[in-house]
Parts: sequence; C-alpha cells; structure tokens
Amino acid sequence: MSELAAMEFHPQPQAGEATPWAFPAPARGTLANGLTVLHCHRPGQQVVAVEIVLDAPLDAEPAGLDGVATIMARAFSEGTDKHSAEEFAAELERCGATLDAHADHPGVRLSLEVPVSRLPKALGLVADALRAPAFADSEVERLVRNRLDEIPHELANPSRRAAKELSKELFPATARMSRPRQGTAETVENIDSAAVRAFYEKHVRPATASAVVVGDLTGVDLEALLGDTLGAWTGSQAQPLPVPPVTADDAGRVVIVDRPGAVQTQLLIGRIGADRHDRVWAAQVLGTYCLGGTLTSRLDRVLREEKGYTYGVRAFGQVLRSAPDGSGAALLAISGSVDTPNTGPALDDLWKVLRTLAAEGLTDAERDIAVQNLVGVAPLKYETAAAVAGTLADQVEQHLPDDYQATLYQQLAATGTVEATAAAVNAFPVDRLVTVLVGDASQIRDAVAALGIGEVAVVAAE
Repeated sequence: MSELAAMEFHPQPQAGEATPWAFPAPARGTLANGLTVLHCHRPGQQVVAVEIVLDAPLDAEPAGLDGVATIMARAFSEGTDKHSAEEFAAELERCGATLDAHADHPGVRLSLEVPVSRLPKALGLVADALRAPAFADSEVERLVRNRLDEIPHELANPSRRAAKELSKELFPATARMSRPRQGTAETVENIDSAAVRAFYEKHVRPATASAVVVGDLTGVDLEALLGDTLGAWTGSQAQPLPVPPVTADDAGRVVIVDRPGAVQTQLLIGRIGADRHDRVWAAQVLGTYCLGGTLTSRLDRVLREEKGYTYGVRAFGQVLRSAPDGSGAALLAISGSVDTPNTGPALDDLWKVLRTLAAEGLTDAERDIAVQNLVGVAPLKYETAAAVAGTLADQVEQHLPDDYQATLYQQLAATGTVEATAAAVNAFPVDRLVTVLVGDASQIRDAVAALGIGEVAVVAAE
C-alpha cells in the first residue's frame, strides 16, 4: 500500500451559515438633568466613542455674528473653571483621548474617543467643558484669529468656493443656509468672548441635548458614571428650537466663478430634494449611487473612462436639516473637476447621461451592484464604535427613530430597479439644476452658454 493511500483523510470543513447582520440597536434613557442618553454595548471595541448633540443650530446665531457657534464649539476644549487650556489638553492626552467639536445647521457636536479604562476621567473633562467653559478673552481672540486665517484658504480652494456659491444661489439671502457655515471674515471679526458666552448661555443646556455612548461597556456602571459626570451639568428647562422651513430656488441656471488662467474647472451641480424622512429616500440613495456613487457609475463610466475629462465625478445626497414633524431637505448634487478646454463637452455629456437615464432607466445589473455595495459593505463600515456613534447622533439630530439605519438597509435591499430609476430622475431633473463652475470664464462661458442648460452669469472669485 502506498504511503498516500495509507494516509487518513478528514472530511473537508464546510462553511457555516452566515450570521445575519443588523445595525446595532441602542438603549435609550434620560438623566435627572434632562439629558437624553443613547448607549450601545459593542463587545471588543475597547475605544469608546461618545457624541454630544447640542441644540444650538446655525439659525440661532445672532445677526452679524455668523460663525459664533463654530467659535463656541472650538472653545469647549480651551479650558474650564478647573483647568486652563494647557491643563485641559494635557489631561485629555493623559487619558489617551481625542475631543473634537464642530457646528453645523442642526447644531453643535462634540466627539470624544477614549479607551474604556479612561472613560470616567475623560467624561468628567467633557462634563466640565459643558458645565463651566472658561471662554477666556485671550483664547476666544486666538480662535477668531485662526478662523480669519482659514477663510482666504477656503476661498482659494475651488471646491469650497463652489459650495459657497451654490448655497448663495439656492437659498434666499435671509436664510442662514445661504451663507458659509463657519461665517465670513466680516462676521467672524465681530465675535468676542461676550458673544460666545451669550450664545452658550442661551442655547446650551442638558434638557435639549443628547449623548450617545458606544463601545465595550463590560463592567462599566454606565448609569452611575453618567450621573457623576454629565449628570452634574445643570441648566434651565427649555423646548427645542423650532426648525424653519427650507426653501430654495432650483430654476436651471449657470454661475461661473471667474478664475482667470485656471487650468481646470470645478463643477458643482445641485438642487434641494427629499431628506431621510421621505419614503423615497432609500430609492433615492440607490438611484444616486448608480448615477455617480462609485468608479463604475454612469457618470464616471462616460466622463472618466470613455472621454477622459476627469479623474472622477460623484453624485450624492447630503441632509441639511430635518424637523421633528418630518419636514426637511437634503442637498442633491454632482461634483467633480474637468480640464478647462473640455468644460463644455464634459457638461454636454453629463446632461446626456441624465437624459439617457430618464429615457431608458437603470439596468437590473446596475441596481444589483449598488445594493451589493451599499448593503454588503455595512458590517465593515460600522466596525468602529465611532462610526456607530456618529450615525446614531445623526439620527438624533435628524429626529429619526432609533431603528432607522437598520430599517434603511432592509429598504435598500427591497428597492427595485424601476423605483431607483424614478427616484434618480426626480432627484436630478435636467431643467431644474443650478450649475456652479469655478474656472476661467473667458475660456468656458461661450461653450457653456451654447449648451442651453440655463442662463449664464459670471461673478468674481473674490
């Protein structure tokens, strides 16, 4: 008998059934001070993520002080009644923690990441920052100077300049959404520590705030920990601020922000559409992904692979603000850049893609790939506590139910090709798109005007 024949062969191992994945479901509660708390135990995730959502929207900024919410957010880590700015930073570093904060249309967010073993100390620091921020004159002045230094760089960035112009075009001048989120040089230079403290005292309180805690909470008495830290933060009772309706003018037109000598043209094409409260959202996400969500999407296939106009073009939907009653709006946009001589041809082909989509629809293969990419990648997308906490905080800001994200993936998987096509066509109608081009007007204006996609205006780059 040969040696091979004498060997014992064991049965080949077979793969087991895949465990169904679902977005983590949080538990919800309220502290004695009125702070809403969502927490989610994620075994193995030793770095805990905490998101604090404050009801201090940009709409609440006083006239002439656009940017005060941003300065306040940045100032939370610049010292408290217990710690100077240097001491606060050193304490965070000793915890191995990071603390970021930013202001956007729905409100102000603080984001903390810290090893679970240092969670009590880090939460105490965040609670001190919320409870008794220093807002020292010297620190606020430094933050204002830093912000003023940032603005010229933003204006020089073609994509940021395009976004600024699109907001100005879409929304009424009286609407806060028409102006830069972090303020302009004219408004930021008016901000001082008194303005920051006044905004804080008027809008920052636990009764209208929420905290999201995600990570491995094994052995953590979270209720006691939160009570000793964020629970010590006090403030007046108040109702959440009303959310003004979002109105926009999406009549088809073109605005060229003139950059003489530019070798590329930045494109930003957009309008306002349904947000996550609308039942069309899942189909809109799917259709938009097929249009321009990946390297294999229609826009990239034509403008990048076939024509070589660009390194990439993306279509996307970004929620701007939602109200408790389910009203709200999202920015629906297409962005990218092309070389200057091909600006006209690229836009012509882009509109042809939109018209072909409306006339012929998506294919089942496109729909299937989009579902596979959007739903199949979800377990990887939410591997970290920070990703889960950020999504839960988004749901809080947008007044969505706690199971929204899990339900969305079910809806995406169940959405058919016809529904995705209709949603994409309605999201990007060829005659209702505002087109912003940042480039050399002398070289691109005539070619763009000849396309007939809207009246063309030229503005200075500033």
